[in-house]
Amino acid sequence: MKQIFSYLIFGIMAIMGGGTSLFLVISLPAVIIWKIYRKIRYGYKITD
Repeated sequence: MKQIFSYLIFGIMAIMGGGTSLFLVISLPAVIIWKIYRKIRYGYKITD
């Protein structure tokens, strides 16, 4: 019974960690592309 609980906890932690990593992998390039687009289109500073 303890081993099943350990596998369950491990699975939940893997899903949570994977979700966080996926969010970072997608959102960071999206923000960089959005900043470059605004720089080209509207002339804003990249740091704004």
